[in-house]
Amino acid sequence: MTSVSELHPFRTHTCGELRLNNAGITARLSGWVHRKRDHGNLLFIDLRDHYGLTQVMIESDSQNFSLVESLRLESVITVTGSIEKRSQETINTELATGEIELRIDEINIESEADLLPMQVAGDAVYPEDLRLRYRFLDLRREVVHKNIILRNNVITSIRRRMTEAGFLEFQTPILTASSPEGARDYLVPSRIHPAKFYALPQAPQIFKQLIMVSGFDKYFQIAPCFRDEDARADRSPGEFYQLDVEMSFCTQDDVFNVLEPVLGGVFEEFSQGRNVTIPPFPRIPYRESMLKYGSDKPDLRNPLIIADVTEAFRESKFGLFAKIVSEGGVVRAIPAIGAASRPRSFFDKLNDWARNQGQGGLGYISYLDDEGHGPIARNLETVRTDTIKDIVNLTNGDAVFFVANKDAFSAAKFAGEVRTRVCDEMKFQEKGFFKFCWITDYPMYEVDEGSGQVVFSHNPFSMPQGGMEALEAKDPLDILAYQYDIVCNGVELSSGAIRNHRPEIMYKAFEIAGYSKEFVEKQFSGLLNALKFGAPPHGGSAPGIDRMVMLLAEEPNIREVVLFPMNQQAEDLMMNAPAEITSERYQELHIKKALPRATKSN
Repeated sequence: MTSVSELHPFRTHTCGELRLNNAGITARLSGWVHRKRDHGNLLFIDLRDHYGLTQVMIESDSQNFSLVESLRLESVITVTGSIEKRSQETINTELATGEIELRIDEINIESEADLLPMQVAGDAVYPEDLRLRYRFLDLRREVVHKNIILRNNVITSIRRRMTEAGFLEFQTPILTASSPEGARDYLVPSRIHPAKFYALPQAPQIFKQLIMVSGFDKYFQIAPCFRDEDARADRSPGEFYQLDVEMSFCTQDDVFNVLEPVLGGVFEEFSQGRNVTIPPFPRIPYRESMLKYGSDKPDLRNPLIIADVTEAFRESKFGLFAKIVSEGGVVRAIPAIGAASRPRSFFDKLNDWARNQGQGGLGYISYLDDEGHGPIARNLETVRTDTIKDIVNLTNGDAVFFVANKDAFSAAKFAGEVRTRVCDEMKFQEKGFFKFCWITDYPMYEVDEGSGQVVFSHNPFSMPQGGMEALEAKDPLDILAYQYDIVCNGVELSSGAIRNHRPEIMYKAFEIAGYSKEFVEKQFSGLLNALKFGAPPHGGSAPGIDRMVMLLAEEPNIREVVLFPMNQQAEDLMMNAPAEITSERYQELHIKKALPRATKSN
């Protein structure tokens, strides 16, 4: 038998390791004081480490009792003692170590805790700023701790799957030049090059293309990305991580065929019994997605399909919609299966909600007894209500809501919001399913609302479908690109594309968007020069790691799965970043402090 003096100085076992077959041995455990329970002559402590909990106990006549009694929660201790079987009535079946306990013979206090600003044990809800300021405490809490472990496991699984698929992992530069990724760059001033700045990469876009031009065939990276943009529930301000993927001599289908088993496999591995879309994932063209779902990030767990009923209202007696249609507008119909029997309050509630969204209201028709009912049906010819019923694929007992707008995109967008709202109200959403799809065939260009100019709608380095011929012959707004997004449960996981690998096509593509040849050569000289020396056709994608973990953990906010996130104002409250710098540093970096002028109060 091992003597106490021969034991490891901190632990012979973890706090999640001991079982009934360990009863009778002497063990040493180290961890945090999770909970304390004083039963008068007995004092119990739940001792916690990364691996789990073990109950330890001490009797009131022990010389160490007063010391144990005085311990604050979250103090770190090392205890030594015998492992004993719990009595039948005290077994904790919810705890892996619940059949045993350690009787304390020796105790050493490794670190005493101050009074806690927030409790680690339990599931109390605390303000986000408090949690982020004391993130090291927050991370000790069970749910958050498990989320971060899940994140590790997901990344490990991804790395294994990508390596097995023949991809090589490379690291691209962090200090680089600015590139157009759709957000503001974080800039780093150069000390040795006055008035010049590095940019932190919004994504390794150009570098991963250069890797392909350099002759490597398949690349991936768990890549840090930095974007100076506002926070949202599914987006952290400042930085995030993505599975960055690029491959040579590939088609769009090749990219899909590589990523589907990786993403599907990861989600299957960590699904905990939830269903996952089996590859091949559905492929939905952008315009079809906007029509049917009112979004290019459709949640396919929602079974409702939007329909175009514009022609049913053209020159109809329902004057409001007829006028919108005559002026080039559209009407979208959102089914509400089985809603016809709902009370009038159901429809009034949705109408009020629509008005609160800045809309004119939400008209509807309900179908009962082979007839259309409701305000719109009363002012619409029977043949037209029947036509709508057929187009939307409704039966008796169903209802349908309408969205009309002179602008097709606005109509589609709000119809998508109505689709989601109706689904939520009627509890249609399918549970326990991760539903994937690809959104394909994005327009290469769009019209900027502010300037009225033709601009890139997606990634400017994408290959237009039809190549140079399309750029020269087609209306820019009719040109599609080899651009695609992968979506899961209404969350965009990544954008991707088959890249433009031919300089002459790049010049023309940028020319259509209003950029000169000189601008392209100056702004993208590194990539452009590389393409002039023989570039393979290539493409890729970059699914977001944070969003994947957020979905798997069923967390509504991405900050729950990030180790040390910033708050919504892009502040690190724990490290007090961003922070002021000294005047000497300004001088060293050759920059001048120029704060915005304070606004005068009236």
